[in-house]
Amino acid sequence: MNKPQGAFALITGASKGLGKAIAIELAERGYNLILVARSGTALSELSTKLQAAYGVTAHHFAIDLAVITSVDHLNNWIQDNGICVTILVNNAGFGLWGKFSSLSIADQLEMSRLNIDAVVKLSHALIPNLQDQQRAYILNISSTAAYQALPTLAIYAATKAFILSFSRALHFELKNTHISVSCLCPGPINTGFATRAGLDAFSKMAEKFNMQADEVAKIGLNGMFNNKPEIIPGLANKISAFATRILPKSFIEKTAAGIYKT
Repeated sequence: MNKPQGAFALITGASKGLGKAIAIELAERGYNLILVARSGTALSELSTKLQAAYGVTAHHFAIDLAVITSVDHLNNWIQDNGICVTILVNNAGFGLWGKFSSLSIADQLEMSRLNIDAVVKLSHALIPNLQDQQRAYILNISSTAAYQALPTLAIYAATKAFILSFSRALHFELKNTHISVSCLCPGPINTGFATRAGLDAFSKMAEKFNMQADEVAKIGLNGMFNNKPEIIPGLANKISAFATRILPKSFIEKTAAGIYKT
C-alpha cells in the first residue's frame, strides 16, 4: 500500500477512544490528518503530539456532528483549503442504555443523528473528493451490536445495523471504482463508551472481554487497506456474530436482555 503524497485522512470522534487510536495508527503510517470531534482542547493537544512525534500535518476541527449543518461547515473548510482526502473514517457516535420509553427522546434522536445522519451526509459530501484520488478508502465504525436487536440498547443497536447495511451496499456500488468501503464491527473496547452509555455495571463485566483500542485500530485499518467489506476483530466477536445468524432471534434477544437488563 503506497501512501499518496499530501494524503489526508479525516477521522471523526478523534479526540479519544478508538478514533484517537486510529488517528495515531494513521500518523505512524505517515498520513496527514484532519481530526474532528467536539472537544477542541483534546484535539489541539492530540494534533500537536502527532505532528511532533511523526512529522505529519494534523489539522483539527472542533464541531458537533450531531448538528447536521456541521457537515456542510466541515466540507466547505476542506474545499476552501484545497485538501485532498484519501481516507474517511466515520467513527463518531455514542450509545444510550435504558428502555426506549424511559430514555429522553431528544437524547435518542441526537444519537441517531450522530450515529446515522452524520455518517451518511459526510460520506455523500466527501465521495467527490475521494473520487479525485488515485486510491481512496471509507471506514465506517459499526459494532457487534449490529448483528442482533438489543433490548435496552434498542436505538443504538439499530443505528449500528444501519451502518453495517449501508457500508456493505456502498462497498458494492463502488466496487468498480478506486474507492474501497469497509465496515469495522468491534465488540467491547477499553474506552469510555460504557460510561457514556450509562452502562457502569456492565462495564465491569465487559473488562474480561475488552480489546485494546490500538489493537482494534490496527485490525480495522489493515482490513480497510485490504478492501474487506466487513471486519470483525477478535475470535470471540467472530463467533458471537456467527451465532446470531444460526440461532433463533428470540433466543438471542432473550439472552441480550438478560445481559443488558436495567
